[in-house]
Amino acid sequence: MSSSSSLPAKPPPPPRPKTRGSYNCGRCGQPKKGHVCNLPSPAAADGAAPPSPSPSSSGGDTRLRRALSFDEPSSPEKKPRPDHDGRTMELGGRAVPVDLVVEVLRRLGPRGVLDAAAVSRAWRDCADRVWRVAEELRLRPAAAGLLGALLPRCAALSRLVLHMESDVDATMLSCLAFSCPSLETLEITMADKAINNMTGEELSRLVSEKHSLSILKIGGCSNLGFLNLSSSSLNVLWLSDLCSLSESVISCPNMSELSLCFTQQSTECTDLVSLMDGLGRSCPNLRNLHISSIQLSNEAVSALEGANLRGLCMLSLILGSKMTDAAVASIVRSCASLALLDLSGSSISDSGVGMICKAFPHTLSRLLLALCPNITTCGIQAATAQLPLLQLMDCGMSLRSNLQNEKQGAYFGEINGRIRLCPKLPTLKKQPMRQKLIIKHDNLKKLSLWGCSAIDALYVKCPELIDLNLNTCTNLHPERLLLQCPNLKNVHAFGCQDMLIGAIKNQVLNEFAAAEPHLPCKRLADGSKRVQLSQFPQEQLPEDKIWIGFKRSECIVHLDS
Repeated sequence: MSSSSSLPAKPPPPPRPKTRGSYNCGRCGQPKKGHVCNLPSPAAADGAAPPSPSPSSSGGDTRLRRALSFDEPSSPEKKPRPDHDGRTMELGGRAVPVDLVVEVLRRLGPRGVLDAAAVSRAWRDCADRVWRVAEELRLRPAAAGLLGALLPRCAALSRLVLHMESDVDATMLSCLAFSCPSLETLEITMADKAINNMTGEELSRLVSEKHSLSILKIGGCSNLGFLNLSSSSLNVLWLSDLCSLSESVISCPNMSELSLCFTQQSTECTDLVSLMDGLGRSCPNLRNLHISSIQLSNEAVSALEGANLRGLCMLSLILGSKMTDAAVASIVRSCASLALLDLSGSSISDSGVGMICKAFPHTLSRLLLALCPNITTCGIQAATAQLPLLQLMDCGMSLRSNLQNEKQGAYFGEINGRIRLCPKLPTLKKQPMRQKLIIKHDNLKKLSLWGCSAIDALYVKCPELIDLNLNTCTNLHPERLLLQCPNLKNVHAFGCQDMLIGAIKNQVLNEFAAAEPHLPCKRLADGSKRVQLSQFPQEQLPEDKIWIGFKRSECIVHLDS
């Protein structure tokens, strides 16, 4: 026996760790994916019979080997679906649903969405989804290029509000005309240094091409030159800063609201008579009409009477110092049921106020007669006494004293206390120096007496009043002021005397002090404590009435303009 037979057998080698198979074919070396190899297997090359792929092979084994599973004809290669297309996207190492990201972007402003689109391709796709479904957009574009790049993406946009910080030109208008096919509301306002170069022809083309447009509000329309609009879908039209229109034709049969504000320049020469006369034929369904122009006169209002707009509910004709009581008579004959009437800046008198009260006692709820120098406290008191549905009354700067000493002109204020300047209107009648005003009304909610320097005594008893404007009532005496308004929330006292402000605060802030129960007190036997003692039996009140007696006023006195 040889010596080699006595040696111990070598142990088998350790198992090879499991690894991923080769990505290449073991026959030809080509990549396996999508590859069908035609070369024979190594066993066939050595003379062994190759296995038959048919089911009739020996043994009837139809199972395929693992190596052959990659050799089957595969379907055309499919590109992996991006993880941000309706599925998820990676944020901070985590998978986040794209719908959630889109919902977050929808809550951002336009600038935030634009910044998000610059992060990556996935974020840009999410931003595009936001633009595609956006229905309302508010922008402050500094250039027309931003609108040209953004608006074509907003296919579903129905409301667009623009505060232009750059000039409006034909390029921007063409972008608006060919974008946003379902646009229904368009509002354009101008910044202080921006200029609206829109012409009347461009505006007419925009209105005619936007068949779905129903609300159009544009400011700074000083370069129109003429107005010739025709649309069957337009329902609301607001144009401001108009100047010297050579032609004014508005043919919109479905229009219900029209607002035209002209500049207060001395060169303004628009023919308002022909404009008023054509409204009845071109806009028969008009319900709200607002015109602000220094060219308003009795003749223009008489032309409105001939237009036969019996369906008017709100009529505002302001800054027409040439309008007198004759204009009021035309309004009374042409309008059947007004709910709002604004004749601020006119020259009507107490007689005109009386005609208004007799014509609309059951419909008028808002009456604005600011800057009407011929109205006295008698007319104001008659209006509050004869209009039971009145909820808003504005008589600012109508009761003035020392008109000749005013230098910068009158203040044209608003019911909420804000004040702005406007040119001084001619004075036809000098107001008495001292006037007493008494207002009692059950439904009045807002009363504005700003700038009424002729009032020295005021008594207001309005249980529903919530807003009172006494700005610049400089001659009102504190001891002659009485406010009985338990629901008063806001009192504006800018420009009033310190003593008057103190009297206002004392009345509105301590109004319920007298309503608190006051019961006599008695000290205990040891003299240590006082307790309330009721000597007389009191009637038991409901809980709500008891609470009203103890509540404090929440009124705020505003001292700023």
